[in-house]
Amino acid sequence: MAKYEKTIIGDFEKVVNRLERDIGNSGMSMKLVDESNYNSGDTKIAVRVFDKFFMRNGNRASLSLTVVGYRRNIFISAIGAGGGQGVFVNFSLGAEDNMVTIVRNSIEQME
Repeated sequence: MAKYEKTIIGDFEKVVNRLERDIGNSGMSMKLVDESNYNSGDTKIAVRVFDKFFMRNGNRASLSLTVVGYRRNIFISAIGAGGGQGVFVNFSLGAEDNMVTIVRNSIEQME
């Protein structure tokens, strides 16, 4: 498992759209599996789950992205999981880190 979290200032919709685009464009096998959106007053929450097939190890990995916005304050949480091999020992070849790095790079380009 790999995790990246960051708080930034910006426009919620623009941040979510940019992340979706950057993640989606990161590889042919990257797919948006499902999404959820919620608003309550000034608070907005977007949850996205992505799935990617990694040829190098023949496994799939998932990226769970949560973006919470309150006015211009935006919290981003990206968690990559499932890229390992083995039943009892999860030996990872870095698929989770790869997926989380896509989010990190996207956020760094926005700042």
